[in-house]
Amino acid sequence: MKTLIKQVVEFTALLIVLPAYAMYRIGAILAGPDKAFPGWSETFSLLPGLTGQYLRRAFYSLTLERCGENACLSFGAIFSHSTASVGANIYVGSFCSLGAITLEDDVLIASNVSIMNGTQQHGTERIDIPIREQPGTFTPVTIGEGSWIGEGATVSADVGKHCVIGAGAVVTKPIPDFAIALGVPAKVIRFRNEDQPIEQRLAEAERLVKSVAEES
Repeated sequence: MKTLIKQVVEFTALLIVLPAYAMYRIGAILAGPDKAFPGWSETFSLLPGLTGQYLRRAFYSLTLERCGENACLSFGAIFSHSTASVGANIYVGSFCSLGAITLEDDVLIASNVSIMNGTQQHGTERIDIPIREQPGTFTPVTIGEGSWIGEGATVSADVGKHCVIGAGAVVTKPIPDFAIALGVPAKVIRFRNEDQPIEQRLAEAERLVKSVAEES
């Protein structure tokens, strides 16, 4: 019975957001999705309570690359790009700022977390022109399956599967699977599956990062 009620509520939410989706599509055609999408994300982020959660999920199921089943996107959480991908059974806390990122299944994001596309979105080499006019690089960022990002963290690099990132941490380099990382900048303090010494796992992670850099 609960499943049926939930399906009815989700279908109703989908019907409610269809006019907004139609207006978004018109805006995307006229101005491009990069300009049309953020305003709608900001609008839906301000809808309170359980109603807001259902309406946000319905809208993002139509606009994001993916918005998985039972995704909970809380009040004030904003996506800046429609190319973001949200897995199933994820939780995003209040007032998060999320870029063109991938959240895999079962990810937990606490409140006031910022996940950005790398640290080179703006060029800074030249001093004769404003920074806002200098080209930058957007780096895809993925938060791996089952990971938990703590309150107020800032993430600008990949986080592996089943990781824990401490509150207030600043992630500037990729974090390997099962790692617990704390601090500014974030450093791995141990692994959740302690079947190998931390030195060995860190060495493996470093080799992986170097191999990826060489391939790119």
